[in-house]
Amino acid sequence: MTMRFPRGLYGITPDWADTDRMLAAVEQAHAGGMAAVQWRRKHGSLSERRTQLLALRRLALDLGLLLIVNDDWRLAADVDADGVHMGRDDGSIAQARMALGSEKIIGCSCYDQPDLAARRLAEDVDYVAFGAVYPSQVKPGAVRATLDHIHAGHRLAQDHHPRAAVVAIGGITPDNAAPVIEAGADSIAVISALFEAADIRQAAARCAALFA
Repeated sequence: MTMRFPRGLYGITPDWADTDRMLAAVEQAHAGGMAAVQWRRKHGSLSERRTQLLALRRLALDLGLLLIVNDDWRLAADVDADGVHMGRDDGSIAQARMALGSEKIIGCSCYDQPDLAARRLAEDVDYVAFGAVYPSQVKPGAVRATLDHIHAGHRLAQDHHPRAAVVAIGGITPDNAAPVIEAGADSIAVISALFEAADIRQAAARCAALFA
């Protein structure tokens, strides 16, 4: 069975108000081999955020790039994004699936909890994310997941939901990602080491090459 969520580099956008900067950065990351992007914007009015997301949606369609919306399945449905990433407090997986439909991607945070991943896989999510694997600049207080948690998630997905992917997040860079992939991560979610890099395209290419 084919995995629905792509293997490789999963870029997560910083919380930037500058839409032109974001679009240029996403285009560079895609040119370097980024397989999917998650739009993560916590600040600004709903109108401002929706306008930015619609601009990113247009770019993603032009590039053929998978676009996931962080947290808000209603907004994901509103702009016809490719899917949503849900945290522990972002509502019901079943509600999100009903709103988005069977063809859209639903991913979820599982922190350092393979048992939570097992429950989410039973709810037919498309990927389970573990982290923070390394200390995170974006979430310095995040719980830490180990390579053993990644490996456990990989075994769960293989045994019970082979179409689901395992995503690792938190402090991942081109220099420290290899052990995470070896532990069973199908995808690495990267924010700062990608979008804050001096050369975004090169950083993306270095990450993507680890999956070759």
